[in-house]
Amino acid sequence: MAAILKVKELRAQWETQDPFLFCAYHKDQYPSGNEQLGPSVSVDDRPLGQDFVGKDGWRMYHGSRVPGFPAHPHKGFETVTIVEEGFADHSDSLGAAGRFGNGDVQWMTAGKGVQHSEMFPLLNKNKENPLLLFQIWLNLPARSKQVQPHYKMLWSEDIPMHTEKDDAGKTIQIKLIAGNYKGTKALPPAPDSWAATEKHHVNIWLIEMEASAKFTLPANQALTNRSLFFYEGQELHAEDYTIPVNHGIDLDSDEEFHMQNGNETARFLYLEGQPICEPVAQRGPFVMNTYQEINEAILEYQKTEFGGWPWPTHEPVHQDAQGRFARFADGSEVLKD
Repeated sequence: MAAILKVKELRAQWETQDPFLFCAYHKDQYPSGNEQLGPSVSVDDRPLGQDFVGKDGWRMYHGSRVPGFPAHPHKGFETVTIVEEGFADHSDSLGAAGRFGNGDVQWMTAGKGVQHSEMFPLLNKNKENPLLLFQIWLNLPARSKQVQPHYKMLWSEDIPMHTEKDDAGKTIQIKLIAGNYKGTKALPPAPDSWAATEKHHVNIWLIEMEASAKFTLPANQALTNRSLFFYEGQELHAEDYTIPVNHGIDLDSDEEFHMQNGNETARFLYLEGQPICEPVAQRGPFVMNTYQEINEAILEYQKTEFGGWPWPTHEPVHQDAQGRFARFADGSEVLKD
């Protein structure tokens, strides 16, 4: 039996399977930064507030001075934000804040509703500021859609890594953001997450394969949905197919998946999980089970703004000299560097 169910081209927003909603992929080669942590070059010719064109290899997104996503609401799901290169500045309606990047992961449960901003400060003033960021939207079951908002940090130096070699001595490295593999177990996710229950078999991995390396994803009899996103490299050989980079592969979890890398280092995002199997109603940043609930969520946000916005601007960035840190809604703080 073949393991490959579907192969699809990858764009900026990747199609995922239940329990995931989608994955946003951001790869930008930002120029050096200015004193305001924005680009050192002019942005006058860009459609500020809606810059997704990719001119010169980078985007301002919804930012006007600093690239990123100014204050916006979420309700009914979770975001898992993986910043492999560059930095993200987080601020939210609970008064929490943080700066994370260069391999860090933020796991945020929006639950009953939260506003937050995600800005990308350009901290390097004398060289370019590359950004590589994945934001995975992970659904919440109906019973958890009204939980209290919460975020936690998975710092890069704490995230478990599994390294193995194939029969030819080629290296495969797996960064485990959620789940487990061959005895290596990820850090705990947010407490109300679908991923917090082991029987849901939620795996979020970043896989790196040396050129010509071979790797086998083992079969899983737990009736999970699994997808492999090939975002960097040249080509992948599997089941008599040659799959080029920038393609996603949906896989049958009942079958082993044998793959061999091409002639360049390859990198993949792997998502797996038992489906929630509930109706999904989505309108913009709100994800509920019915459209009546969506309308109620919109009315609630219009009335309460999910606690309001405590920051002086909708595009806040932290101080230039600030290292990685997390400040939580209860006032506790973690300083990393």
